[in-house]
Amino acid sequence: MICLTSHKLCIPPRIESHFGTYINTKRNLRLINSGNFHKYLSELKSLTTFGIKRRTTSTTMAVEIAKANEATLILTSGASGRISALFSLCVLRSLFLLINAFVLLLLLPFRGRRRMTSPAASGSQEKTGKEEKATALERKGPVVRVPSKMVPRKSAVEQEVAARRSLAIRRVLQDDDKETLREFSLFVTSRGDTMFTQSWTPVSFKIRGLVFLLHGLNEHSGRYNDFAKKLNANGYKVYGMDWIGHGGSDGLHAYVPSLDDAVNDMKHFLSKVLAENPGLPCFCFGHSTGAAIVLKAALDPKVESRIAGVVLTSPAVGVQPAHPIFTVLAPIVSFLMPRYQFSAANKRGAVVSRDPAALLAKYSDPLVFTGSIRVRTGYEILRITAYLQQNLSKLTVPFLVLHGSDDAVTDPEGSKKLYEEASSTDKSIKLYQGLLHDLLFEPEREEVMKDVIDWLNQRLLNC
Repeated sequence: MICLTSHKLCIPPRIESHFGTYINTKRNLRLINSGNFHKYLSELKSLTTFGIKRRTTSTTMAVEIAKANEATLILTSGASGRISALFSLCVLRSLFLLINAFVLLLLLPFRGRRRMTSPAASGSQEKTGKEEKATALERKGPVVRVPSKMVPRKSAVEQEVAARRSLAIRRVLQDDDKETLREFSLFVTSRGDTMFTQSWTPVSFKIRGLVFLLHGLNEHSGRYNDFAKKLNANGYKVYGMDWIGHGGSDGLHAYVPSLDDAVNDMKHFLSKVLAENPGLPCFCFGHSTGAAIVLKAALDPKVESRIAGVVLTSPAVGVQPAHPIFTVLAPIVSFLMPRYQFSAANKRGAVVSRDPAALLAKYSDPLVFTGSIRVRTGYEILRITAYLQQNLSKLTVPFLVLHGSDDAVTDPEGSKKLYEEASSTDKSIKLYQGLLHDLLFEPEREEVMKDVIDWLNQRLLNC
């Protein structure tokens, strides 16, 4: 305890060493080498009432001065009890700045575009306004302004989508394979988004069944052209859909606002496919995140009753974030900055194939997104993965799951868990020793394709 009475200051050595050397005079009080504490003690000359709260790394000190005949200054150190500076001006100001920054972040999506006009243009507009006013007075009628140029403005995203879609369409039209009829179509969702879809129809083989194909994250359905033609050669007509933000479909490239939308889009397009091909058994194929979409759709009894089975390669059932803290921050960051990109792992991270030619073809493809994953997209993957892990036991549809033992993108243990917990009576699993994530683009792709086709053919016998 430090006591100051009638301007006589007595400070113990341990406090003196903490704040510096002091000089005490009759009507003047100075503190030497005291730093920020000087401004507080200098106010003692007037002996007016004020309160000070100061927090240091080792102590919390409160200073209170009461106006009386004999003023008393009491300094309380951390040893005798801490006094929180919760309502100090500094803390309140910091809290206000934090709230203000949060509100500004929320308002960012609603900011409008400001049109900049040059002084010359401004003067021209003013002149035009005067002329119109004069004309109006002469005609004694209303003035209607008509823009000299009526050119629709497309946003950057719309221009990007148009370029991607044009390339996807051109690839379909330029495919001159005589054994396959390759066509494209545009499918409009219930949200009003346009999805790019394509189909591969066998020319020389009778159609025995249908395969609905969903690609993985950052790629597109056209990458599975060789696989689709292999299915054609075995009597299967193939349909592929680029889900939102991918390939030739609407949306910012590789940005997925909700994977539930992708699931619903799959359901609606699947209904369209089944309506166009009555009586043919239909199988669903999905890779990686596309497999997760297929799985969630198959958990719907309305979908499960209409398909003959599903094939899953490297399904995103077991996915772990790069750092555990992301699991906590993902919901907040994805809300505030959904399009923000982080953790560029496509080129510098986990290798997805041991075939150099396949890697070169993938990462030189303009329709394949090679940038950093977007926050909302990553969060949606974690969210659908968590949902699947909690509902694996509800899966009853026949399925085949394939996974590479050295896959560093999705965990093979997730496929094992799927096989063990699913309630399906017809289920199969195969792990390929040493293979990576993109099974259909590994050197052993022919073996993988054969395993898929053999499983499909066996199921056709039961239909």
